[in-house]
Amino acid sequence: MMAMKELKDAVNFGCTKEFWRMAVLWTISLLLSYLHLFTQTLFSRKPISYPRHSPLPTPTTSARPVCIITGATSGLGAAAAYSLSIEGFFVVLVGRSSYLLSKVKAEIRRRNKYAHIKTFQVDLSSFQSILKFKETFELWLLHSDMHSSVQLLINNAGMLATSARLTAEGFDEMMATNYIGAFSLTKLLLPLLENSPVASRIVNVTSFTHRTVYDRRLDRQTVSGITFSRFRRYPCAQIYEYSKLCLLLFSYELHRQLSAKGSQQVSVIAVDPGAVKTNIMREIPTSISYVAFFVLKLLGLLQSPEDGVCSILDAALASPETSGAYFFGGKGRTIDSSALSYDTNLAKELWATSCDLFQESELASKDTPT
Repeated sequence: MMAMKELKDAVNFGCTKEFWRMAVLWTISLLLSYLHLFTQTLFSRKPISYPRHSPLPTPTTSARPVCIITGATSGLGAAAAYSLSIEGFFVVLVGRSSYLLSKVKAEIRRRNKYAHIKTFQVDLSSFQSILKFKETFELWLLHSDMHSSVQLLINNAGMLATSARLTAEGFDEMMATNYIGAFSLTKLLLPLLENSPVASRIVNVTSFTHRTVYDRRLDRQTVSGITFSRFRRYPCAQIYEYSKLCLLLFSYELHRQLSAKGSQQVSVIAVDPGAVKTNIMREIPTSISYVAFFVLKLLGLLQSPEDGVCSILDAALASPETSGAYFFGGKGRTIDSSALSYDTNLAKELWATSCDLFQESELASKDTPT
């Protein structure tokens, strides 16, 4: 019975526009990114790669810089957490599952007995949960006799939902997790990043799928995901693409705003790890995700989390003055993202909309009993 249901689900999903969008457009977008990397390596005279630098110690009792990683319960987040613990960071793991957080923490300590790890259970689709994390994190810094600052924030949490679900704030859950949550967390933690005694950094993990977006609508209805609820069938691929484009526009706009202020303290980098075998496709029928991974592996495009994390580490450990770049392909290499992602007017519109949603959520949280 289970096999028949799985087969039926796979056939039904395989007949949708979303499946073909993912199968065709996403593959083409990934290939274009690699083509861009290849041609830029051949013909560009400007430097397109950045070497890694060891993190600078901070004036705390542990003398370790603090790194926060969202979506750290598996895949790229867990791989980045282990690697950055080796680099000397005090790694703060953020994720939805307390069980998986404990499991990742134990695994990192098994592989690196000198690792300094702290875990926080947070739902990035919930503003209330993010706000609570910010408050408890600051208390932890205070009680741990740590410097009241953060040196590295990696917005890695993401999901690919196949059904419409709304958050308590009335946002689409995928848009809330992939973009609104990252925006809100960054905005709340920015004072701690700016308070760092050494250069600090924000790394936003985006995706090559942003290249398939050509629509310039980024109004309130689109950013919150409400626009997509009007579709007869949930457009999961389209929403995922939008969320990743939003993350890119946000990265570049924050970079521009910090540069305009003359701030050299906080840098902002976007990173695309490429196609990585993680559990992000867990809501896709198993047989379809298996075939997708098989085809990507045949094309030589599929990476393990341990390999895919290289671009994230390149971005996290690039020299302090590096900002506003789009890392892709490992080895410290960067390429250009889509032309739409550099649209400054669109980025400003997104920023204004995101700030409105943030302020509304903040006001609503004050009226919500804890």
